[in-house]
Amino acid sequence: MPRRRGGVTIKHVAADAGVSLQTVSRVINNEPNVRPEMAERVQAAIDRLGYVPLIAAQRMGGSKSRLILALNDRDRTIAGWRNREGTDWVDQMLLGGMLTCGAHGYRLILELVDTHSDHIERELSATIGALQPDGVILTPPHSQDLVILNLLAKRGISIARIGSLTPGPGFCLTMDDEAAARLATGHLLDLGHRRIGFIKGSDDYELSGWRVTGWRAAMDAAGLAADLIEPGDFDYASGRTAAGALLDAADPPTAIIASSDQMAIATLDVALERGLAVPHDLSIISFDDTPIARYASPPLTAVTQPIAAVVAEAVERIIAEQHGARLSIEPKSVPAQLTVRASTSPPRSIG
Repeated sequence: MPRRRGGVTIKHVAADAGVSLQTVSRVINNEPNVRPEMAERVQAAIDRLGYVPLIAAQRMGGSKSRLILALNDRDRTIAGWRNREGTDWVDQMLLGGMLTCGAHGYRLILELVDTHSDHIERELSATIGALQPDGVILTPPHSQDLVILNLLAKRGISIARIGSLTPGPGFCLTMDDEAAARLATGHLLDLGHRRIGFIKGSDDYELSGWRVTGWRAAMDAAGLAADLIEPGDFDYASGRTAAGALLDAADPPTAIIASSDQMAIATLDVALERGLAVPHDLSIISFDDTPIARYASPPLTAVTQPIAAVVAEAVERIIAEQHGARLSIEPKSVPAQLTVRASTSPPRSIG
């Protein structure tokens, strides 16, 4: 009778098959230097005993764990879950990462880390020690955290960094936020807007600055003042404050670009509370394009970020590096797109 699955170890498999622990490890990891009849004997023992390979067994003899770890910001992710506001960034990250990992026989594991914690090294070291990942995908703001980057580099772990160009170990992938902001601003300029406000994202994220740069560049190229800008923190509350400040300006905007869907929804709410018609009195463009943007009333024109594609590329590059490929150190950009919906139109004066 097969043993209980939870009590079976690699030692039981080796004893049942009459082979060494190293041979079992080679079979588990699909290594080529195992005779077919030996592999069949080990696999038969695995099936008979109901053995589930553990990470520790897969690491024997220096073999790969075939695990890729993705780190995301703890506070923002948990806040989104608790408020039931959706976690589309995480969903898209898992979509691109899991499907690509699965196609190569790898697994993706998501961990949440507080980048501002005084215990970040201890916390992350414990996670790395337990999982022994072959590679780590870092999202903002972890992707620019030198403490995290240096810790991973010292352990020889492949690093994929999303949304950061800070000098340091690993390879960088971006969604070209600067170009996306230029694209969004250009859309409003083409509609005839000349007073275009901007709500910035958190300064903890490099991409917040890139978006401001793109907006300013488009305004400057059109010969227009880029003076309508307010700080935000990607959340609804900061969006309300920023939108109110922009609309209270002596010469208020006829359009506002918000650096997140939450801040864009807040802008929409503030506009409607003030009796402004969207889009005829105020056009609104958002970044991210999560479900709340699509189901708003009116649906929001939004920068659609290729999160799944970027994470898929990160996985591909980590796996290629694990197999000895020599990769370019130049940052790679996957462009975002602008999805036009009902929240943008020509300003009332020319509409």
